[in-house]
Order: sequence, then C-alpha cells, then structure tokens
Amino acid sequence: MADRGAWRPPRTCEDYWSEWKHCKGIRNLFHNYYTYGEAPSCEQWKIDYGNCREWEKSKSPDAKESLCKSERVRILEKQKYDPVWQLRKSPPRDWYLPLGQDKPK
Repeated sequence: MADRGAWRPPRTCEDYWSEWKHCKGIRNLFHNYYTYGEAPSCEQWKIDYGNCREWEKSKSPDAKESLCKSERVRILEKQKYDPVWQLRKSPPRDWYLPLGQDKPK
C-alpha cells in the first residue's frame, strides 16, 4: 500500500507533459499570437515536467521545492485578476417575475 503521509506533486507528471504539448501546439501558438501578439512561453511546463520526473526517481528536495514554487506562482497569477462581475450577496427582490413584465420603471 502507498505511503499516505508522503508528499506528492500537485499534478501528475503526465499533466505537466500534456500542458507543455498543448502549449507548443500550432493551434495554441496561433491563438496566442493572434490574441497577444507573441508566442506563449512554454518552458516552465517543461521544467516542471523534468522536476516531477526527478522527484519520482530520486525524491530530490530541490525538485520538490521547484514544483511547489511554480504552482504557487500559477495560483497567484490566477488570483491577480478581478472577476468580471460583482458577485451578489442575495438574489434580486423580483427574481421570480417574468422578464420585462410588472417591473416598475
């Protein structure tokens, strides 16, 4: 049975490989170039894949720290942008009425 207390990478190594392959794909390259005017940087996915494989082989503390740091950066990057809409605390008072009818103007 597997050691339940052992540290595991946040993703499987195959996930890092898939992300790298997707990033390098022609469709993604075209989309990023069209949208942002430059090709995406895919090197971090490949570095993470290498670190994940190194962790699986030798349980290297450097590989572990590098993977943790990389995932923290990804999470912070996602949290950097505000949501498009303001979230509601409760539904509107007249949520049950049909749209456009019986609403005071």
